[in-house]
Amino acid sequence: MPYLTKHLILSLLLLCLVVTGGCRKHGHRVRRSWTGSVESPTQTNTQTQTVKHGPSIAKKPPDVTKSRKVKTEHLLRVDDHDFTMRPGFGGPAIPVGVDVQVESLDSISEVDMDFTMTLYLRHYWKDERLTFTSSINKSMTFDGRLVKKIWVPDVFFVHSKRSFIHDTTTDNIMLRVFPDGHVLYSLRVTVTAACNMDFSRFPLDSQTCSLELESYAYTDEDLMLYWKSGDESLSTDDRISLSQFLIQKFHTTSRLAFYSSTGWYNRLYINFTLRRHIFFFLLQTYFPATLMVMLSWVSFWIDRRAVPARVSLGITTVLTMSTIITGVNASMPRVSYIKAVDIYLWVSFVFVFLSVLEYAAVNYLSTVQDRRERKMRERARSQSLPCTCGISQTRTMTMLDGTYSEADTNSLAGYTEEPMSPDMEQEEMHEVPEKPEHMVVHLSVSSESTNTKKKKSMRALNIIQNTHAIDKYSRMIFPGSYIFFNLIYWSVYC
Repeated sequence: MPYLTKHLILSLLLLCLVVTGGCRKHGHRVRRSWTGSVESPTQTNTQTQTVKHGPSIAKKPPDVTKSRKVKTEHLLRVDDHDFTMRPGFGGPAIPVGVDVQVESLDSISEVDMDFTMTLYLRHYWKDERLTFTSSINKSMTFDGRLVKKIWVPDVFFVHSKRSFIHDTTTDNIMLRVFPDGHVLYSLRVTVTAACNMDFSRFPLDSQTCSLELESYAYTDEDLMLYWKSGDESLSTDDRISLSQFLIQKFHTTSRLAFYSSTGWYNRLYINFTLRRHIFFFLLQTYFPATLMVMLSWVSFWIDRRAVPARVSLGITTVLTMSTIITGVNASMPRVSYIKAVDIYLWVSFVFVFLSVLEYAAVNYLSTVQDRRERKMRERARSQSLPCTCGISQTRTMTMLDGTYSEADTNSLAGYTEEPMSPDMEQEEMHEVPEKPEHMVVHLSVSSESTNTKKKKSMRALNIIQNTHAIDKYSRMIFPGSYIFFNLIYWSVYC
């Protein structure tokens, strides 16, 4: 019996030791916080004692917007509302403010009559269904994935041909929600829209284009679009520049647009004015055309008998002007009215063409005049033949060769008037005319240098005589008329 009692006591002691060791192990178990840091039991006890016995420290209330346990759908109560309807459905129109920042004006196309612009489009409105609790009144920012679950304005670009939202590396969409329900919706868009251009003053023109924004489904009774800050709602980048245009100004306007089937809509306008640079067209169009016209005037100083030179020069200038006109019209739309550059080019073409007609008139009149003079000489020669009576053969040939002066030829008129007697005729036949022979040789030798000078002077005289009267007048009329046209043209279009 004592042996059993002793054995039972030992068993109870062993059981108490086992139970006591397990409790100690459980008390020294490692505690881990939610942030993943390890806390020892000593630190835990110290903190507990500090909280119990130390001075009271005011704790910062937790922000539910930063809580990891609350999902976005639960915080904004997206599933609790029907976002297919606009905010305040059935009540007054919801105001939606808009502002735009123009990033770049990519291109202006005269042929297609459109422009391409990249911009940041931002919308501002209030949706009470998106209110949430936040002690620090801080907004939450989301990307484009939440946009598909809530209501956003259905703004589109009127008269747009192509447009897209940038999606590199993700969709360029930003949604910012404030605790009181105010929403900022921003997206980056590139749009190509039509622009009605007037080319009546091209290339000395200015063009005004507009990008129009409007709600597609909601009339002015449901949605009211407006510029959030007036003219300051539109901002541009200072580095925006175009190769052919100077951007003068950007400004905003708004008005109502009416559709017979659906009603009145609020429409916002982004207007910008462009002025074309003229220097490119001066180098490529106006200067070449002016030089071709001036080149056509060179034919007025060329001898009218040089038919190949004057004809080839006229045809070359005409073909060059045709090439310039064709090149300009190839880069322009086929409008039904006359442009300013057409007036200048076609007037220049007319001047070049008239220079060709001028030579045709000169050549024709010269031919008619030469034919008339030839007939008159033949008629005079047939009516009165020259008489060489009383003049020796040697002296007659010498006179015809041009070695005698004009006074000598006039003095020879007496020989033709007085007939020679028979006695003098016999003496002339039997006597040797030594003195006339000596005189002929003397005149021929002494007049050799003067003969060359006379030929040169006669050649210069022929050049002057070969210049027709029409050429003389054309040298003054053509340049004067073209200068007068240029004065009128540039004073009207500049």
